[in-house]
Amino acid sequence: MNAAMNIMIIGATSGIGHNLWRHYASMKHNVIVTGRRKELLAEMERELPEHTQSVLCDISETDTFVDVLENTLHKYCHIDMAIVCAGIGELNPKLDVEAEMSTLSVNVTGWTNAVSLIYRLFEEQKSGHLVIITSVGGLQPTPVAPAYSASKAFQINYTKSLQCKAKGTDIVITEIRPGLVDTRMAKGEGLFWVMPLEKVCRSIVRSIDKKQKRLVVTRRWRMINFILKHFI
Repeated sequence: MNAAMNIMIIGATSGIGHNLWRHYASMKHNVIVTGRRKELLAEMERELPEHTQSVLCDISETDTFVDVLENTLHKYCHIDMAIVCAGIGELNPKLDVEAEMSTLSVNVTGWTNAVSLIYRLFEEQKSGHLVIITSVGGLQPTPVAPAYSASKAFQINYTKSLQCKAKGTDIVITEIRPGLVDTRMAKGEGLFWVMPLEKVCRSIVRSIDKKQKRLVVTRRWRMINFILKHFI
């Protein structure tokens, strides 16, 4: 097995982040997991205590994330890989302003703060692998969740900008762009092609191992991604 890595997963208490934590901790990497739910973080530490450090953190509280990153570096000195999964997405057909602003505070303000700080850290280290989970939903505006789709479009374009910035360096940036995945984020009636979480995460791990620039998961959603990008 390759040498153990120090891996930080931001937004690890459910869904894709939680599945990736279990994979990498089981492979005996050191995994620092953050999330907003204290009880779930404690359960994760109990399940795989030797390779899990949990940190209570809401990325919308930007000063808090600065402290989390500094404390992590104080303990581990170096972060080899960071996976940014944190995000929220609520259906909001009535356009409740508070709900829209809450989504933006996490998916845009907090997300940008976390991603940019990690990128700057990797610049200082002169290496690092940044994995960012976006969404096919960022390519298609939706009237039932406008802030969510707009925030994912922001994330897609921000990630592309960082990939351009990283050219010629040893910083690797992988964008993972899922379609609908069977997690609590998949909301609403009449959903189609909802992909099994385990299958999606296996594809994600392979993409990370290969240090790919972008992965749309799964194969069915690559077709949807292509149509949305080129014809709509």
